[in-house]
Amino acid sequence: MGRYHYVFPQWTNKLVVLLVLGMAVAPIYVVFVVAYGFSPDTTWVGYKPEQPVPFSHKLHVGQLGMDCRYCHTTVEHAAHAAVPPTQTCMNCHTQILPESDKLLPVWDSYETGEPIEWIKVHNSADYAYFDHSAHIQAGVSCVSCHGRVDRMEVVYQAESHSMAWCLECHRNPEPHLRAPDKVFDLGWTFEGSSQEKDDYHAYWRDANRIQPGQDCSVCHR
Repeated sequence: MGRYHYVFPQWTNKLVVLLVLGMAVAPIYVVFVVAYGFSPDTTWVGYKPEQPVPFSHKLHVGQLGMDCRYCHTTVEHAAHAAVPPTQTCMNCHTQILPESDKLLPVWDSYETGEPIEWIKVHNSADYAYFDHSAHIQAGVSCVSCHGRVDRMEVVYQAESHSMAWCLECHRNPEPHLRAPDKVFDLGWTFEGSSQEKDDYHAYWRDANRIQPGQDCSVCHR
């Protein structure tokens, strides 16, 4: 019985060339995709939208010393940090600089009852669950996620808030833990030796029994 040889079509010779090109281009493609995926363009770091009212956290928090909870009233007790209603603004501004042109949209909202359409800065994906109150009660300051808001004339996104970024904190939470009375003190820093600092953060981890979960269901519910 003779041997039978399968003869490939001539066009298959080109597959060798394409395979070589693919092997040469693939590493470059992977590097580009990974680099772009972690760049500010996709993580929104630095995102700073113009708001309908030029509210300055630098002035109100940094200079006047307003507490975060005066406006964001639910941050200690709910998953979401509430955006203040217009009435909160008018508690002060019916008396303080009521004639300022910057307050015209606020007055319009106050008189019509229509809410101010603030533009959200920190946008979590719909498939990701984040609970503000859980982190506040654990001793994590606003600074860890939002940066030094008390220095921001216009609020911007200071951190990537990516999954890798969140997991980094869940795996090593101690540097972000502080005493309850320091959580809303955005300018607070620990004063002492490196060892004393480590002991301080370790103390609050033990005191609050902090054991952050790392499985998928913690954030993806």
